[in-house]
Amino acid sequence: MNQRILLITGWGGGTRLLNPLKEALTRQGHAVELINIFNALDQEVLQQQAEKARNFDVITGWSLGGQLAALLADQIYKQYAEQKILITLASNPCFVANDEWTEGMDQSVFQNFKKSFEHDATATLKKFGFMVCQGVATIKEDFAALQNLIQPQNLETLRSGLNCLEQLNTAGILKNYAGQQYHLFAQQDFLVSCKVEQNLRNFGVKFLETELIDGSHGFLVFESESISCKICHYLKKTAQTNG
Repeated sequence: MNQRILLITGWGGGTRLLNPLKEALTRQGHAVELINIFNALDQEVLQQQAEKARNFDVITGWSLGGQLAALLADQIYKQYAEQKILITLASNPCFVANDEWTEGMDQSVFQNFKKSFEHDATATLKKFGFMVCQGVATIKEDFAALQNLIQPQNLETLRSGLNCLEQLNTAGILKNYAGQQYHLFAQQDFLVSCKVEQNLRNFGVKFLETELIDGSHGFLVFESESISCKICHYLKKTAQTNG
C-alpha cells in the first residue's frame, strides 16, 4: 500500500540532505514531500503545519524534525481524532538533558553551542556537520558528502530551531500517542545517545516500535537506500496488521 509521507529535515542543513531518502522512498512507490524545520514554539506556525500534515498518512522526521513530527501527529490527533503513522529517525524527544530526561546534551554544552552560533554561524554549522558524521570509520568521506548537500540556511530559521531543541520535550507525546510509531536510532550517534532507544522501549506503549542500527547521526543521509527499506518494511507490516 503506497503512502503519502511528510518528511521533515533536521537542524542546520536544509532539505537537500534528505533528498536521497526522499528519492529512495519514491522509488518504492510512496508519495513524499520534504519540508524544512519550522518554529513549533509559535502556535500559529504549528497550527498551519498541522493542517498541512493532515493531508499525509505518515509523518516522519530526522532529529529535530522527529520532534516536530511528534508534535504534528499529536496536534492532528487532538484536533481531528486522526491517527497518523509517526516515524522518527535519530531523534531525541528531549535534546537537552534535564532532571526528568538525562539522556540528552548537557545544558552547559548546548548553551556554549548557541553562543558559538551567534558569534560565527558558518564555523558553528561546519562543526555541527562534523558532529553529524562522528562515530564511524567513514567520517571523512561522510563529512565531504554532507558538505556537498548542505544548503545555506535562513539565520532566523536556525535560531528558532535552536530554541526548539532547547525547549521541546515530546516524551509525553510518545508515551501517550495511540497511533503507530517507529523510532530508529544509531549505535554510534554522537548527538543522540543510543540509550534513548531503551528509554522509549521502557515506555511499554502498545504500538511503539524501536530499532537500533550501526551508524552515525547522519545514517539516513549516507544509508538512504537501506533506511528506506526499513521504513517500507515497517509500513507494510503496519498495513497488514491494520488490514
